[in-house]
This record gives sequence, C-alpha cells and structure tokens, in this order.
Amino acid sequence: MVMRIVRLGTPRVAGEGLRIGTVRRPPRGVPKAEFATRDFYDVWLPNLAPSAETMKLGQVAETPAQWAAFTRQFRAELATPEQGHLLELLAALSHRSDFSVGCYCEDEAHCHRSVLRALLLERGARLAEP
Repeated sequence: MVMRIVRLGTPRVAGEGLRIGTVRRPPRGVPKAEFATRDFYDVWLPNLAPSAETMKLGQVAETPAQWAAFTRQFRAELATPEQGHLLELLAALSHRSDFSVGCYCEDEAHCHRSVLRALLLERGARLAEP
C-alpha cells in the first residue's frame, strides 16, 4: 500500500487508487460528472490547499527566499488541529490503502504538493517515489 503525490489531470498509473484533489478550486470548464473520468480527482479536499493569499505568494515566488516565505505560510496554515488531523489520517491510510493526492501545477518542486509531501513524510506516510 502506498500514497502517491500526483499532478491532477495526468493519466493514472496502475494501482493508483482513489485520487484526492487538494486544490482550492475545481478544474475550469470541466463538468463535475467528468472530474474522475478525466483524471482530475475522485474526491475534492480543498482543506489541504493553500489559502488564496498564500497561493499568490507561491505563484510569484522566483527566489529561494520567496519560496521559503510561501512554505512557511502554508505550513502555518496546516498547523491547525483540523489540518493536522487530516494529515495524520492520510499518513495512516497510506499504510493500508493505495491512493493519491494532487494539484494541477506542472512542477511539483514549485507547488504546494512539495510541502504536502514533506509534511506527510514527517508523519510517517508511506509515499511512492516521485
């Protein structure tokens, strides 16, 4: 059993399991009934997406210092008990089920997925290699 961190909208890999969208907004121009069949997500979990304000920091980050500011702010948002419980749940499920979490960004290194990956690993999640 393993959790994968994926780019939403990309073809699923064999055994990927349930795909969870950790994005603030659904995909534009895609009917809700087609989210799963078009490889976006099966379940939407916006609680693990950056706030609009934090997302803007990440989108404009061009330097390591700017990216570090985004990471700090996003980690602070996920430090609440509610978000912590969600991260703990996903980490525990990764030992018992195949599933994936993801976002639309092309480059994981410049996406909140990289922060989620680190936070999940800190909680003992079993993750597939990137």
